[in-house]
Amino acid sequence: MRASRLISLILLLQSRGTMTAGELARELEVSERTVYRDVLALSSAGIPVYAEQGRGGGYRLVGGYRTGLTGLSRTEAEALFLSGLPGPAGQLGLADEVAAVRLKMLAALPPALREASDRTGRRFHLDVPGWWTTAEPPSLLTDLARASWADEVVTLRYRRDHEVTRTVEPYGLVLKAGIWYLVARVDAGHRTYRVDRVVAVEPTGATFERDEAFDLPAFWAERAADFVASLLTVEVTVRLSPEGLRALGYAVEAPAARRAREAAGEPDAEGWVVTRLPVESLVVGYSALMRLGPEVEVLDPPELRERMIETAARLAELYGPQR
Repeated sequence: MRASRLISLILLLQSRGTMTAGELARELEVSERTVYRDVLALSSAGIPVYAEQGRGGGYRLVGGYRTGLTGLSRTEAEALFLSGLPGPAGQLGLADEVAAVRLKMLAALPPALREASDRTGRRFHLDVPGWWTTAEPPSLLTDLARASWADEVVTLRYRRDHEVTRTVEPYGLVLKAGIWYLVARVDAGHRTYRVDRVVAVEPTGATFERDEAFDLPAFWAERAADFVASLLTVEVTVRLSPEGLRALGYAVEAPAARRAREAAGEPDAEGWVVTRLPVESLVVGYSALMRLGPEVEVLDPPELRERMIETAARLAELYGPQR
């Protein structure tokens, strides 16, 4: 929706010359504050939008700027169509808007570049959901997306161990491995909610002033890293073969594998190394290390080593000579 609105803003200035923030807000059906943000975004992207102060002032494009999209190279045009993700956009209720933007872009491109859409579609496809998750979007996703676009305060009923009610300022939505998350400001801080656990969304009728310094991708990256680190609360000492060290990333989470490789000692005569491996729990560690089979030896703690020994004995009995 924002991409379509930015294009519409440029086209309005291109066709009408100078327009005030109020006039643009009425045409685009948004607040003047949103117009200010959009103009700033366009300026940052190199679009020459100029603000004239005083009576008769407003915004205008400098130097006869036109939006022909003729400056795009073939590679740039193909990359542009990669940015339109119809699956997630449809789940957010923006399928029609994305389709409209796509048509406008195709119409604006010079004839030599109009096959960029087909070339990209034949070569790349983004399958967002994980293998074992449903592709159905949460029923209240579009309501939360609408509130985020409008900077509208909403009251959530959220299911955890028990149902809780929170009044939040919805800053944005994140799609991670097929699961949608809401990032919202609550009181003085930002929190994350799984959208499929939201059971009700009630608009309050109030709007909030968005913190323009808030960076959603940076917040999510930091929060995701903290989340993974918070799970790795137990360390086990293991001895890994060269093959086990190579395969470690397939058995445990990437941060755990990285820390284990960094902590590894010098290889012995057979190439095996001793290291400390962080895991979520001994139960999770057991399941993960079993994937490495004979390429790993647990040295500590004793209870995990004993469990591995018992499992090895059962396997030897199961696969030993038939009696």
